[in-house]
Amino acid sequence: MRSYNNVPQPHAVLYYSQRASNGGLLIAEATDISDTAQGYPNTPGIWTKEQVQAWKPIVDAVHAKGGLFFCQIWHVGRVSNSGYQPNGQAPISSTDKPLTPQNGNDEFTPPRRLRTDEIPHIVNDFRVAARNAIQAGNFTDLVVYECLQNSKCFSHYTTCFPKLGPMFDGVEIHGAHGYLLEQFMKDKVNDRTDEYGGSLENRCRFTLEIVEAIVNEIGAERVGIRLSPFAEYAECGDSNPEALGLYMANALNKYGILYCHMVEPRMITVGEKVESPHSLVPMRKAFNGTFIVAGGYDRQDGINAIAENRTDLVAYGRLFLANPDLPRRFAIDAPLNKYKRESFYISDPTVGYTDYPFLE
Repeated sequence: MRSYNNVPQPHAVLYYSQRASNGGLLIAEATDISDTAQGYPNTPGIWTKEQVQAWKPIVDAVHAKGGLFFCQIWHVGRVSNSGYQPNGQAPISSTDKPLTPQNGNDEFTPPRRLRTDEIPHIVNDFRVAARNAIQAGNFTDLVVYECLQNSKCFSHYTTCFPKLGPMFDGVEIHGAHGYLLEQFMKDKVNDRTDEYGGSLENRCRFTLEIVEAIVNEIGAERVGIRLSPFAEYAECGDSNPEALGLYMANALNKYGILYCHMVEPRMITVGEKVESPHSLVPMRKAFNGTFIVAGGYDRQDGINAIAENRTDLVAYGRLFLANPDLPRRFAIDAPLNKYKRESFYISDPTVGYTDYPFLE
């Protein structure tokens, strides 16, 4: 959604409330944790009081329909340029290796390698963003919330979530798609020689420090993470993605977070679905919490994934964008609206967002 000056706008109330349903879990769009986190125009933030206040009516609209709402918090790292950075400075990253322009029109400023002593400041930015996301919540009154979906894809599945509060119910740490956390985790980008580079354990240290800080701040039951070990978005690949995914799945168990949301190996780059010999099943077996898969799923794929115990939940993005009543359509196996890729991320605040039709 267009968030002018990084402030969420009223049109987002309609967009998210259209897609909210009783017991349904929505994960918000990627939300900047600080003034250095931005890499795209008009993305929302959650580091100022104005931004937090602007999110509240959006969250209230989702809660009014009985929905659960997690805020996805991110930092793009080197996927940015100096025009988005405070005082025109260079973007930050694990490396100073520049990113090749993509899609023929994206311009990226060569990044500045974070000093070791600066990394705790970025960890703290994530912690504060997480606190901001749920700061109005009631930490002393958590109850078990039974989340049941009516569609076949999610039938017979229950999970526990915190009681609905006046702000977000939790946060999803964006550790996928070539952004800052992946720039540390993946060895085709990370060329550091300090304790945040080299071995798999060192490369994952930054991400796990963020997880630990947020868990300590808001509670493990309010924390999820999105990972894409097999993807190569923004020239961010790894020489052994399965080992990376397994290491993270096991390491996350220490913190007892609510869920791990992982992108299927078939989604190597943006919008490209390919055949892959790899599977997320080893990661699903290793992770003790709720496991969510995403990437190229249709209704039947989701039903199969649940039936075969390859996941607990299936996340939908593009199909949910184009079908605001997707849970109902899935429940009755109704035809779906086709999404319009040409309207993705355009500057208009409603076209391609809130103008897709509902079933009669």
